[in-house]
Amino acid sequence: MSTDEFADRAPDISQLTAYDESHIVAYLRLLDADDGGADWRETTAKILGVDAAVEPQRAKEMHDSHLARARWMTEVGYAYLLGSEPSLKR
Repeated sequence: MSTDEFADRAPDISQLTAYDESHIVAYLRLLDADDGGADWRETTAKILGVDAAVEPQRAKEMHDSHLARARWMTEVGYAYLLGSEPSLKR
């Protein structure tokens, strides 16, 4: 899978994956779009390449799972990028 191809669902495990590493820019773009109040349908089309008008359920599931993974990256996953184990303490 190249960096411009997206799985229907982002990883949902508590470890950083090769998929995550190759899609960091997309995760950042999703976070930025969400923070800016962008419509998920437009975001999904522009970033993930899926037209919500054609595939509404798939587009919504892709958007939601990738956005959730992007949020995980900001809370836990980034620690793996820094070469350390994430802390479970809050």
